[in-house]
Amino acid sequence: MTAGAATARLGESGQAALFMIASMAMFSVEDAFIKTLTGGIPIWQLLTTTGALAAGVFWLRLARRGGRLWTRGLLHPMVLMRNLGEVVGAVSFVTALAIGELASTSAILQVLPLTLVLGAALFLGERVGWRRWASVAVGFAGVLLILRPGTAAFQPAMLWAVAGVAGLTLRDLATRRVPRDVASDQLSASAYAAMVPAGLVLGAVGGQGAVVPDLTQVALLAGTVVFGVLGYATLIAASRLGEASVVAPFRYTRLGFALLVAALVFGERPDLPMLIGAGLIALAGIYTMWREAGLRRVRMDEQVDGLIRPGPR
Repeated sequence: MTAGAATARLGESGQAALFMIASMAMFSVEDAFIKTLTGGIPIWQLLTTTGALAAGVFWLRLARRGGRLWTRGLLHPMVLMRNLGEVVGAVSFVTALAIGELASTSAILQVLPLTLVLGAALFLGERVGWRRWASVAVGFAGVLLILRPGTAAFQPAMLWAVAGVAGLTLRDLATRRVPRDVASDQLSASAYAAMVPAGLVLGAVGGQGAVVPDLTQVALLAGTVVFGVLGYATLIAASRLGEASVVAPFRYTRLGFALLVAALVFGERPDLPMLIGAGLIALAGIYTMWREAGLRRVRMDEQVDGLIRPGPR
């Protein structure tokens, strides 16, 4: 690689890191909007409204690019499984935000890369070495420090955050088996659209009536969709522009933004065990993503080497 190419690669990595940081900041603002809205709008109505609006945005993106809004690929079992995971994750996460603390909820959400390792090993047959198993154990120790079951500090609301992680793990594992001919915007639109019937069923079961939002709530709803879509767009840009090993660790800036927003907007003051637990989750997650990126490069090198030097080695 020439010096110019190396400089260009470094510049792209820097831009990708900035995109990832911007994405995490936007998702943190979106979470703050959602938590604020749950104080006056029922969860089912919030899910239904944001789901319909966000699905419309992604379908418009598809239409502008000449993509098809509907294909039979959306009925593939893995797409349906992905949508189920998205719905479970969204319902649980929004409930956790509504009745729990933003900082703790966001910290538990960061264990997702570790649950993906666990899920891939148990359900997809992926080989996991002792180093990644150790990082999973450290991450779950961090979750226990945040939850502290059996003590006075235990917050039952945080179990909703754990359920949210389980749903999002199902979503991401199913995504790995979705056919490649299903466009990413189609996947996103169908997942958001699934929130509409799920929200209506939730409202019917709970017996809560709809609320007519005031101007402030309308603005917050619009902000939720805008920041959510922008966060998604910058996340995709970061993933496409930079290498995973460089970009992925910056996902954990979301935890820093969440702690800042929780303190400034909601007056939350996490205690030391919670901060230590969040730190363990972040360190374990960063190591896991770095390790997976390294293993991915090794596999790619072996594939290339096999093409160049065929035959037994």
